[in-house]
Amino acid sequence: MNSSASLINHPCIVCYKSTHMWCSRCQSAWYCTPEHLQSDWPRHRRECMPAASAQHSNVIATPPPVQPQMIVVSAILFAPQEDRPRIITVNCDPPRTAAQGTCPIPLVQEHFPGGQANSVVLTQGLNGEPLRFPLHLWYSPSAVAANAPINQAISRITSGAAAKPWCGPVIVLKYNGSRRQGYSDAGSNDLPALSAYFLAYK
Repeated sequence: MNSSASLINHPCIVCYKSTHMWCSRCQSAWYCTPEHLQSDWPRHRRECMPAASAQHSNVIATPPPVQPQMIVVSAILFAPQEDRPRIITVNCDPPRTAAQGTCPIPLVQEHFPGGQANSVVLTQGLNGEPLRFPLHLWYSPSAVAANAPINQAISRITSGAAAKPWCGPVIVLKYNGSRRQGYSDAGSNDLPALSAYFLAYK
């Protein structure tokens, strides 16, 4: 007796073609090709529950888990030699382990001399009002310590009235909430809170 004749055929979930291959993980979803499993995986993964382990020759391997995608957000760049801050895009690496928390990691080092950047989180805006969306400010500690040229963009938004001049580049990202679990797009509406911070910094 032909071994394939003894198998029960089911319709492929994608194209309804008769098949005897199934998802190796749950063994309850039928696919005629690995490509159909791959294309249906975003939907199927929500219902795919591991079945008791068994080895079968008619199994299509389940695709590996999807790797987290790079997250891209708008940020504000205060470049030392520019008169105005400008909006840039910043890539954020999703956390890979639970120890890294849930917030993506901004990849801002390319904007700083020597790749070194420190950060501070601003939780208060004008007149000490709490910010609904805290701001994550990145700066160059070596530029500040070395008294590098004054940041013209910061000098301009503070009208030169800051108690201590800022040196080197500054990048500002905006958290998506007070729990600081991710970022949203920063924009010009965040400048008043930043100006207040730069003016108060000593």
